[in-house]
Amino acid sequence: DVQLQASGGGLVQAGGSLRLSCAASGFTFDDYAIGWFRQAPGKEREGVSCISSSDGSTLYADPVKGRFTISRDNAKNTVLLEMDTLKPEDTAAYYCALRLSGLGSVHQVDYSYWGQGTQVTVSS
Repeated sequence: DVQLQASGGGLVQAGGSLRLSCAASGFTFDDYAIGWFRQAPGKEREGVSCISSSDGSTLYADPVKGRFTISRDNAKNTVLLEMDTLKPEDTAAYYCALRLSGLGSVHQVDYSYWGQGTQVTVSS
């Protein structure tokens, strides 16, 4: 079975950093793109970043460009999301997801499997 386990969330002050991890199992990790999404209370879930399978190319949503960095370790079946210079508006539940394609996308409709969320709270 496909499993995606997100972790690393927590409470941090504005300007601080967190690193989220997505541990994957149940599929050939190297072959597929992984995305990160977030959902704040009362808001729609939105794409944050993604990383492709082959060349590791990345995409970022405009609100996080220059502050977040996504990477993958195919040997450990893990995708990391390094979040720096965090802002209160980054507060949300963060989810990782599997796209059944090697190409990344920040559109949630493109993803087939989702992990549970990890909460990120940024205080001002």
